[in-house]
Amino acid sequence: MALTEIDRRLLKQCLARVPGAWEDFVDRFIGLIVHVIRHAAHARSVPLTPDDVDDLCSEVFVALLRDDFAVLRAFRGNCALSTYLTVVARRVVVKEITRRRKAEAMGHVMAHQAALEMAADAHPEEDRLERADEVRKLLERLPPHDARVVRMFYLDGLSYQRISAELGIPENSIGPILSRARELLKSVRETSPVP
Repeated sequence: MALTEIDRRLLKQCLARVPGAWEDFVDRFIGLIVHVIRHAAHARSVPLTPDDVDDLCSEVFVALLRDDFAVLRAFRGNCALSTYLTVVARRVVVKEITRRRKAEAMGHVMAHQAALEMAADAHPEEDRLERADEVRKLLERLPPHDARVVRMFYLDGLSYQRISAELGIPENSIGPILSRARELLKSVRETSPVP
């Protein structure tokens, strides 16, 4: 399919920074971008929340805006603009999904490593109780939802699958929650002693 005159004009206006052109561009192609996001995620069995779709949509539009519309300036008009945008959006989305999966996997690895380190530290029962008490006090500083996930994983010893089922949250969101909580707790411990 060839580049339509409407798309050619809209693209030209965007690149010339005509007021309102970018908003028209977004309005025209946001449905396509959302479709590409959902299709790419579905093809990779990645569940998405509405917030995830919004985040990925933003990533695509930021990629289009980056370096003074470099991606749009690279378009040569050899195909429909929608076809070109589909390819660009798919690349951005797949890259971001892959990045998120790696971050999630690192959360699993870091959680496993932390568990191994805790097991390797064979402390007397009093130390273990002091640590549990310290963790409970630190948990009070976390947002309630995150604290509940951390408590279920570290103190109750529940699996990601079980936490997901009990809280009704996607299993792939647990690793990032635990990772954020560890960073927050680490910074809290470094800046002030636990009362």
